[in-house]
Amino acid sequence: MRRTVRRPAAAGLVALLSLLLPTALPASASPPPGEIVFDGATSAEGIAAGEGKTFYAGELATGDIFRGSIRGSTATRFIDAPAGRAAAGMKADTCHNLLFVAGAATGKAFVYDTDTGAPVADVGLGKGFINDVTLTSEGAWFTNSAAAELYFLPVGGDGKLGTVKTLALSGPAANLTPGFNLNGIASARDGEVLIVAHSADGALYTVDPETGESAAIEGVSVPFVDGILVRGHTLWAVQNQLNRIARIDLSGDLSSGTVEGTITSGSFDVPTTVALFGSTLAAVNAQFNRPPSPFEVVLVPART
Repeated sequence: MRRTVRRPAAAGLVALLSLLLPTALPASASPPPGEIVFDGATSAEGIAAGEGKTFYAGELATGDIFRGSIRGSTATRFIDAPAGRAAAGMKADTCHNLLFVAGAATGKAFVYDTDTGAPVADVGLGKGFINDVTLTSEGAWFTNSAAAELYFLPVGGDGKLGTVKTLALSGPAANLTPGFNLNGIASARDGEVLIVAHSADGALYTVDPETGESAAIEGVSVPFVDGILVRGHTLWAVQNQLNRIARIDLSGDLSSGTVEGTITSGSFDVPTTVALFGSTLAAVNAQFNRPPSPFEVVLVPART
């Protein structure tokens, strides 16, 4: 997840956040309409849509997972993660009741049971910053903001996890610069094509999941791009430091796109990732620019 205010180097992010954000400020008794407060969170970044109106969101520095409903006003701590974990982007596999979490500077992926909250797997991926994850019918794909590679964790029909495979990238998505590179990831055509956000380039790229070859999605510039979400030919790109979400119409072959709308909210405070619930987007405020107030999810219309 190039920025005016960059995150700390990947290797020390979790430790630094633990020092900077030791406690959360008390939540207000009644959050503004369209906001859902994480009760007791000290940091935030990822969100995943679960069954119905349920969502899961992560405490970046500790790896704890919160659970709430977009019809509620608060989300409560659901998973007290083991020490040494972190939580960046995440996705919920509602068919197998699994939550896949990108482990940030730990270099790992973490998988949890969404029924019980129990840890299912602790999977090493690669050194760097494991930033986000997307699901296909065959498994989970993860990005690394410090390496030109993706990681695929197979998921069988019975929900059993397979052996991780590393996909080396070529083309523009393989660009590496100081700071954060690959960030958000989404699957199109049920995983036949992957789309990745490149924060340093302010660009979106398609990736062939078989070869690792990448190409730019022409006509789209998204400075400060972070998490992304795709449904059909619509792509939402969170632009964190700009406090907005771009809604992009993709061409049929995914080679180009047009920004059709910009979604903003006075409640945005460096949103990072987003989940879709019908006609509503739920975006997480990460508050990277200032001492944190209570962390929250902000609900906005998916179309402007």
